[in-house]
Amino acid sequence: MTGAGFVDLEVMNPATNKGLALAALCRALGVPAEQVMAIGDSGNDIPMLKAAALGVAMESAAQEVKDAVKQRADLVAPSNELGGVADMLELVLQGGV
Repeated sequence: MTGAGFVDLEVMNPATNKGLALAALCRALGVPAEQVMAIGDSGNDIPMLKAAALGVAMESAAQEVKDAVKQRADLVAPSNELGGVADMLELVLQGGV
């Protein structure tokens, strides 16, 4: 069981995680993992960030999340309040990564 805040409760099978779900989605859609960017800000996002070719942690993310993407030399985006997700999408669409 994980939590993403004081008013949010997330329950999932302990044998799965967001990384496995992302891999299954890629297989179902025929999208190679090398073409996938994942953006996250919580500890339960770490497997997903590692499963994607490009893992992006939000600046407002928990330190463990930023550390996980920094170990792979991936990116830390500006905070949600500063439009960090939009910045990362623009960067990818413009071929900056």
